[in-house]
Amino acid sequence: MKNVVKIIFHIDLNAFYCSCAIIKEPYLKDKVFAIGGSGVTRRGVLSTASYKARKYGIGSAMNLTDAFERYPKLVVVPSDFKLYRKYSQLFFKFLRTFSDLVLPASIDEAYVDMTELSKTKHPMQIAKEIQDGLMDLYQLPCSIGIAPTLFLAKMASDMKKPLGITVIRKKDIVEKLFPLSIKEMHGIGKKTYPRLEEIGIKTIGDFTKEMNKEPILSLMSKQSYTSYMDLILGRSNHIVDPKKYSVHQSMSNETTLNYLIDQPEIILKTIDELVDKTYQRLIKEAYVVKTVGIKLKFSDFTSMTRSFSFNEYHDDVVVIRNRIHELFEQYYDGRPVRLIGVSFQQVILKKDLKVDINLFNYQNFTKRDEDIFNHK
Repeated sequence: MKNVVKIIFHIDLNAFYCSCAIIKEPYLKDKVFAIGGSGVTRRGVLSTASYKARKYGIGSAMNLTDAFERYPKLVVVPSDFKLYRKYSQLFFKFLRTFSDLVLPASIDEAYVDMTELSKTKHPMQIAKEIQDGLMDLYQLPCSIGIAPTLFLAKMASDMKKPLGITVIRKKDIVEKLFPLSIKEMHGIGKKTYPRLEEIGIKTIGDFTKEMNKEPILSLMSKQSYTSYMDLILGRSNHIVDPKKYSVHQSMSNETTLNYLIDQPEIILKTIDELVDKTYQRLIKEAYVVKTVGIKLKFSDFTSMTRSFSFNEYHDDVVVIRNRIHELFEQYYDGRPVRLIGVSFQQVILKKDLKVDINLFNYQNFTKRDEDIFNHK
């Protein structure tokens, strides 16, 4: 029986946080702006930047001082996670009108198996309908990669941004993938690609050359090398499993105070107690967390919630506590507080994180990853 070639889409919302900000405040469309900080001070770091800001070298994880040096008129917009969640849910709901096989990869990207629908409709037509539909209905621009594996679909969606549609078939790999910088290969870490470049592996094509095999094996295990080769040559995972990350949940704790408090040191002490309580559950149940947050309710019963998303999942209590402290120090305005809360969001089982890393990184773990998986 002939194997059916899978048709996998990777749909990536372009500058998602910025798109949401424009939906909320249309005037931003013509501005050079970024998301992060408090919106009123020059403290903190950026979570993302609009395409216009990126032209000035402004990007995610950049501190605000450096960003303003590059473009003094930069508009900084505070994060709005409630808004992001709303449009993320609309995004995934829309994709499920095309296929039941939808695998969320993050808040703003997904893999979709379009093999069945492609039997009656050309994949390019489907992609165009998705792109147009997301823009017309929700004002969300996206790029789409189409390929027979998850890895190739991800690589394809990155090739044309914003609003690109790129197809990579196995016969296209040499032409489209091989010329790309090794730095652009999904799964090659920030520590690995410079070492590869040092031994002459400048492109993805260089990685596949037999003459380079031994030098590469001096930097990584044979298993990792073989796995990367499978990714590049289209021999990797092509299964879109909607249940893969179905364990996602959040953990939170909060306490109502017996009397109003406006002393920061006392509020922080209570926050630390809540962090420790929530962290104990995180470790006991073998989870890791990507987003942490605080909640404060004031004397007039108004509330403030603030969150921060790490670039990677964590189970390091020091990193988690320090980030929550920074949220408090950045956003607390001195008003008397009657309720304090701490939340861990985007929480997944540690074993599922390891599967995800194996899918794309294939044991190319950092020290942080090893600490997570060996944590007792």
